[in-house]
Amino acid sequence: MFDILMYLFENYVHSEVELMVDEDELTKELTRAGFHQSEILKALSWLERLAALQESDSPYVRTNDSYSFRIYTDDEIDKLDVECRGFLLFLEEIGVLNFNTREMVIDRVMELDEPTLVLEDLKWVILMVLFNAPGNESAYEQMEDLIFEQPDGRLHS
Repeated sequence: MFDILMYLFENYVHSEVELMVDEDELTKELTRAGFHQSEILKALSWLERLAALQESDSPYVRTNDSYSFRIYTDDEIDKLDVECRGFLLFLEEIGVLNFNTREMVIDRVMELDEPTLVLEDLKWVILMVLFNAPGNESAYEQMEDLIFEQPDGRLHS
């Protein structure tokens, strides 16, 4: 499923072509690209839930941006190692993530099929959340700068 999300992100985020709205056409394209139907459905559902996180009744939409302290559940600790949790804290400290976007990232990470997430994959999830969260354009650009300033200049290895 994560490979499908990365495929869509890489092929549509900086493209002049808009992401297809017709789910059937998008499913056909992903099938032609070699992805399995069950994984395609999981990825599309993941994206739908990401979009739903933007709604005003979402538990992650909070207008008060005061500092918050995050205590991770055992399941979150299992999926996000200390390096990933430290990176999330770092991004909060420099203003790339706020309470809302941090919680959206954690929510989306927990829905991935992978038992654990490596830091490089977490960066993709962060970019997807920031890209899809209105009003976070500067945070998205700052995150891109942080990632692309790596010595090898690649986002994902």
